[in-house]
Amino acid sequence: MLGLYAESIFAKPIKMKFVFCCYFLLISAAAIAQPAPNAENIFIITTDGFRWQEVFTGADSDLISNPRYVEDTTLLKQLYWDSTAELRRQKLMPFFWNIVAQQGQLYGNRLYENKVDVANFYKISYPGYNEMFTGYPDPVFIPNIPVHNRNTNIFEYLNARKEYAGKVAIFSSWNIFSAILNKHRTHLPVNSGYENLPDDSSYNNEMINVSQDLIVHKKNTRYDLLTYLSAREYIEHNQPKVVLIGFGETDEYAHGKRYDLYLQQAANVDKMIAELWYYVQTNPFYRNKTTFIITTDHGRGKNPTAWYKHGILTKGSGETWFAVIGPGISRGGEIKSDQQNYQKQMASTIASLLGEQFDSRKNNADPIFIPMATGYNTALLRHPK
Repeated sequence: MLGLYAESIFAKPIKMKFVFCCYFLLISAAAIAQPAPNAENIFIITTDGFRWQEVFTGADSDLISNPRYVEDTTLLKQLYWDSTAELRRQKLMPFFWNIVAQQGQLYGNRLYENKVDVANFYKISYPGYNEMFTGYPDPVFIPNIPVHNRNTNIFEYLNARKEYAGKVAIFSSWNIFSAILNKHRTHLPVNSGYENLPDDSSYNNEMINVSQDLIVHKKNTRYDLLTYLSAREYIEHNQPKVVLIGFGETDEYAHGKRYDLYLQQAANVDKMIAELWYYVQTNPFYRNKTTFIITTDHGRGKNPTAWYKHGILTKGSGETWFAVIGPGISRGGEIKSDQQNYQKQMASTIASLLGEQFDSRKNNADPIFIPMATGYNTALLRHPK
């Protein structure tokens, strides 16, 4: 009896320890099973009319040596030419190929049948941005003029939600963005073209405004550097959660048949995005909580004699690309699988990366399926239709 009693006394601590361990393991497993949160902030950056060919293969051999499109072919080759596509693209866009390719994903290299296309019929900027931000490739033709857009866009949708109200900001070089995003109806904070920043006694705002006012020959597209500085100043002082920065000079130089300036501006855009990424990753508000989506509104002619054009009659105009980097995005680099994605999926993709669903009467496009790292919420990132 004494032996049995002693055995029961010593058994209790062992059983309690076993139960406690089981309970701890169950709690831990439950915690692991819960998906990590999505990104809290998202920056969408576009560079108008920039071809996938330069993104994935760098400077075009037929164009960089052509004096019709390049003022100094020798110098341009020194800057951007090399023996392989991999080296050329790295020279042109080091942030894309040293950072995004290592930490994020790039889509649209058609050499691997990885396709991204516009779904709208027209293949010019207003229909392209409308499709991108409303999820609806509108069949009604709206040329590149300031017509107020009737379609609901992702930015007004997010701005109406409690989490993002007053935390959405848009800066664009092209002055038509105010109409594309219907600033008149949505009351979104859109700064486009040579529109001055608010007079809030900020010295930097004042300097940017003075610089803009001193430009004598203002066109529909503001210098991208001024757009970037305006956005950067606003981001630093207001900490918006959803930001659109629309660069425009790549398209301007292409239409001007200046392949040299087109390449140089692509390199400048890459530098500005790199600087913005560094700021985000060194700012406690944004660090490891912010996703970048980088893309374009349309392609351009695929032939050397038509590279500067785009539209219904120019082959290659509907071929685009995009890159994504941020918390939870798996390190897929250059995606080489055979797949088809569309620009109309971008609005839903923006929402899904924030853990939201973009509900719009005309948006019926699923988000693009973007592989996420283990432990992140992938429930909303469905395969595209």
